[in-house]
Amino acid sequence: MANKAKRIGILTSGGDCPGLNAVIRGSVKAAARHGYETIGFLRGYEGLVDPVNYVTLNYRNTSGILTQGGTILGSTNKGRFAATVGVSDRQELDPLLLAGVHETFEQLNLSGLICIGGDGSLAVAQQFHEVGLPVVGVPKTIDNDLSATAFTFGFDSAVSCATDALDRLHTTAASHERVMVLEVMGRHAGWIALYSGIAGGGDVILLPEIPWSFEGVCAKILEHEKTGKKFTLIVVAEGAHLPDGNLVMAERRQEMRQTRLGGIGNVIACEIEQRLGRETRVVVLGHLQRGGAPTTFDRVLATQFGAHAVRLVIEGKFGDMVCYHPPAIESVPIMSAVNRLSQVDPEGSTVQAARALGISFGDAFQDGPFQFAARRECVATAATP
Repeated sequence: MANKAKRIGILTSGGDCPGLNAVIRGSVKAAARHGYETIGFLRGYEGLVDPVNYVTLNYRNTSGILTQGGTILGSTNKGRFAATVGVSDRQELDPLLLAGVHETFEQLNLSGLICIGGDGSLAVAQQFHEVGLPVVGVPKTIDNDLSATAFTFGFDSAVSCATDALDRLHTTAASHERVMVLEVMGRHAGWIALYSGIAGGGDVILLPEIPWSFEGVCAKILEHEKTGKKFTLIVVAEGAHLPDGNLVMAERRQEMRQTRLGGIGNVIACEIEQRLGRETRVVVLGHLQRGGAPTTFDRVLATQFGAHAVRLVIEGKFGDMVCYHPPAIESVPIMSAVNRLSQVDPEGSTVQAARALGISFGDAFQDGPFQFAARRECVATAATP
């Protein structure tokens, strides 16, 4: 006989990021105040079926997790639920899987399931909703590329990490009169590069949203030298296209997985050295941006998301995702969040402010005096394991 206790389920899916535990804690505390028990499913969606793998969450085992990075429930972006990458590249889930999830809901008497994830994970939640499962979404990504919300938790923490890296690179670049290239995450959105570049005093910021040229980058370096500044800080998003339109990939797309981007920083450094003969160094932050404790902003935002996700379950607003429309926490249909990538507006106020400060986006010079020296060789070198 099914247990008739009022229960809310929660899971974390996809890549980890700072603030996940704050969402879990916020949900558990809010649910308890409304008389609900919280069930945490382990390893993302995989915990929902065969075998069902979960823990009961309470004040005791969520105490102290507010400041912890990662997720106490574990997560995965592989496995049986990884077939759905996003609405634009949707693959239907196996009906047998969905039947198993239905059975779990009935056995545990779940009033609703809170799904915390990015576009791919929320696309799975959308399919759950379409077959009648009571789900709500919480947007999670350091890339800040989910539409329908001003910010996602984890983004501010990633920007803080990248900014700290630029602060450190500034001193060594100045000491040795070098060009320093910092490659940051973000996939096809340049939010992390843009915000950290401004906060960290970057001189050049290269984004997926703004076409750029090596001539433009080199021109900024020479401009600095003419004013007596012998070093340059360049911030590049991993998903920024090369001037010829190609992406630099660390790994080709595998079945049911996204292409892993990375390596553009090395290509840029190689070009600068060959074109200008300037000593250039590269730092790739990688997963450092996804680890560690969340910032104060992310703790507050994630906690609010958790509490309001419980409210959506109680109010029966299934198929919705909590979102941040400053200063309010609201909700929108999950479909509206995963159907369109949120990218930097090239004409937006943040980009305009950066240009006013003299920051270059590498787009000022389309045809300069510099030769395209051995770019293919640079790309090949960067791609070599």
